[in-house]
Amino acid sequence: MDTPLSQATVASSIRAKEVGISRLREVDRTKVDQAKIAIVHDYLTVIGGAERVVLSMIHTFPKAPIYTSLYEPKTIIPELASGHDIRASVLNRVGLFRRNHRTAMPILGPTFSRIKIDADVVLCSSSGWAHGVQTSGRKLVYCHNPARWLYQRTEYLQQGNRLWWLMATGMHPYLRRWDRAAAASCDRYVANSSIVAERIRNAYSIDAEVLPPPTSFESTGPLRAVSGLEAGFFLSPGRLMGHKNTAALVEAFAAHLPDLQLVIVGVGPEGERLAAGAPPNVHFTGQVDDDELRWLYANCTALISASREDFGLTPLEAACFGKPSVLLRYGGFLDTMVDGETAVFFDQPEPAAIAIAVIRARTESWDQAAIRENAQRFSTPRFQERLRAIVAEELREQG
Repeated sequence: MDTPLSQATVASSIRAKEVGISRLREVDRTKVDQAKIAIVHDYLTVIGGAERVVLSMIHTFPKAPIYTSLYEPKTIIPELASGHDIRASVLNRVGLFRRNHRTAMPILGPTFSRIKIDADVVLCSSSGWAHGVQTSGRKLVYCHNPARWLYQRTEYLQQGNRLWWLMATGMHPYLRRWDRAAAASCDRYVANSSIVAERIRNAYSIDAEVLPPPTSFESTGPLRAVSGLEAGFFLSPGRLMGHKNTAALVEAFAAHLPDLQLVIVGVGPEGERLAAGAPPNVHFTGQVDDDELRWLYANCTALISASREDFGLTPLEAACFGKPSVLLRYGGFLDTMVDGETAVFFDQPEPAAIAIAVIRARTESWDQAAIRENAQRFSTPRFQERLRAIVAEELREQG
């Protein structure tokens, strides 16, 4: 069971990240520009925080090809699907796999193990599979989380993936051997948050630097209103899966906050069930375009999340609009948010605790400029500079 880190530990971690970013001034930029860099990602079939990180990676290394198991351009970030060299595996010929990557689970490991990449540095964006590729150069892993189905099995079952969980149970010994061998083949691990660095240490006995993902969502673009909504709602964007604890948010607004409105953005296995039982003050939008999401951020009172997030980008995206957050005291939220300054925390994903935090958030006096300034510490330029510095360090190791 993951335990929240102390505020002192989190503060120390953030200071270490900022020192790490400053080291970029010492690297050989020319060597990085001339190197052969490749990017690997588990699958490109959905829109999520990991996929936005990949977009930032390709902006950092624009000549790098992207290797992946599955690629469905219709269902990913449009910019990622436009004009980039994306190389999908043979599994991509199967439409069922593109529609639901979980159905390919038994063969994802062997598929990545057969991918051989000729590059100076291979940058693997991984939460389960991408770190298994072979390369002639250095292999660097940006880890969103070690495989949940191996190391967080109870939480994974909460996501509603029961069939895949049953498959993972039967294949557990093989998958764990494969995963640990893949991790051992890597030259360096970088974690997206303090809690993920701790999980990497527990799973692989590897110490990973923490480099938070960037707030790559473009906050200055056009806004388009979402029909049927008026300003002043609480906003909860994200995939509708069990570990997000969206049901607790719905119950909090149904039982304790009937005069306030909750807007839930996104799709997922829990979507239909939650929407079917939702009270009148809870509105489900489904998937929205970026201009609509900007409008939602700009017009909400605060973002709210009861999710056990490894990092959690949405509070930072809301912060770019000067909006505070109401958050579960857990994981990556502790790396980026400050209680009473940029967010209000609650300790358990329970409706009563959520309601108390919402009421507190409404009575706080928020400094929007300070909230925006905090978000800038996790900007795309800072992420790109440190990532380039890490790649330069690996090139020096290669000789």
